[in-house]
Amino acid sequence: MLKKFFLICSGVDTTLINDCSNGEQNKYVGIGATVFFTAVMAFIASSYALFTVFDNYFIAAAFGLIWGLLIFNLDRFIVSTIKKKNNKWKEFAQATPRIKLAIIIAVVISKPLELKLFEKEINQVLLEEKNQMTLDNKTQIAQQFTPEIEQINREIAVLKNEIAIKEKETNALYETYIAEAEGKKGTKLIGKGPVYNEKRQKHDAALAELKELKIANRNKIQIKETALTNLVATQKNKEATTQPIITNFGGLMARINALEKLPLLPSLFIFLLFLAIETSPILAKLIAPKGEYDFKLEDEENAIKNWVAQKVDQRNALLQTDININKKVYNDISEEEEIYNYKRKKARELMQLQADAFYKKQQKML
Repeated sequence: MLKKFFLICSGVDTTLINDCSNGEQNKYVGIGATVFFTAVMAFIASSYALFTVFDNYFIAAAFGLIWGLLIFNLDRFIVSTIKKKNNKWKEFAQATPRIKLAIIIAVVISKPLELKLFEKEINQVLLEEKNQMTLDNKTQIAQQFTPEIEQINREIAVLKNEIAIKEKETNALYETYIAEAEGKKGTKLIGKGPVYNEKRQKHDAALAELKELKIANRNKIQIKETALTNLVATQKNKEATTQPIITNFGGLMARINALEKLPLLPSLFIFLLFLAIETSPILAKLIAPKGEYDFKLEDEENAIKNWVAQKVDQRNALLQTDININKKVYNDISEEEEIYNYKRKKARELMQLQADAFYKKQQKML
């Protein structure tokens, strides 16, 4: 049963191969087994690749099965269409397009399996890329908010500086009227005289202005600090909103790009392995000598070609014979007097009708 299944996989004519020797059958069983297991590897590879896209086992398995059957059909077609000829160069020429197609199939099959085999290394590359993307994302978002944040901080600093300057002026006036009272500066008279009262009034006025300035500027500072807090919160919220996109970065294309950043040699060996598997049935048919099955297939094809050529020749001969008979029949008829008189009569009637029609038309015009 298994032998019959692999023979079907090889694309041979089961009627012809059943009449061949066991050795000849085993050759095509090996080719069919290679075709089948290549399709199985294609199913596994495509299922994994599609799982990274859809993140669903059932969808990945369903599409993977379709892809595996497609690869199976292509491989079976490639192997079954290679015919053994007496010239090796002609065999190689007819196999060249099929080998190119096999190379493409090998690339398609090997790439998803490489992604699975080097999954840990790819995850490390993706982690580094995600970290860098996170830093770049924060930098880009900060560039949107930093100018406004710096502007608010400068405005807060200006308001605080106004208070500091006013406090400094008020303190200087305080020291002036105290020094006047102690007789250290100004009139240098100890006691609270007119000069002392004048300086004390200036200080009190400045102190009242300082209190008003503090109240006004603190309200302004509070408003700006609230705006600054909201701005920073908006920035953090935007970072948090965009972070899941970076966290989920790891689809099929990202993994393929990460794989290309890994050393080339391991990937090359895996590709060469699948290339050898994919092209082995073709190479086996090219290298193997012309066998019993090939002779029987060639004999059957030649028999069909000869039969078709015979049928075409018979049809051509029949057509030519019919043409010759028709010519002879019409030549004989053309010499009969009765046919001549009949045709002459009809031609005269036709000319009379034409003359009458022309006469009536001319009358209408006049």
